[in-house]
Amino acid sequence: MTPQFGAFTASELYCPKCKRAQPVREKLLLVLPSGELHEFLCVGCGSSLAKRTSSGPAVSAPAPAPPRSSARRRPLLG
Repeated sequence: MTPQFGAFTASELYCPKCKRAQPVREKLLLVLPSGELHEFLCVGCGSSLAKRTSSGPAVSAPAPAPPRSSARRRPLLG
């Protein structure tokens, strides 16, 4: 059986402070080696309603710069 859906993102969640379903804003908290940690915040009051970890490709450190050549440099003409 092939997967029918990719990833879901919540558009509304129940907020205990507002006492009803509210639109949410997704905020990136951390970038981890195993994925990213996101938090869902209520648009009405700003309360944290949920967190989710999205598993994605591992984040790798940038490649180091190549070493400089030891060739002799000429002075600039001015």
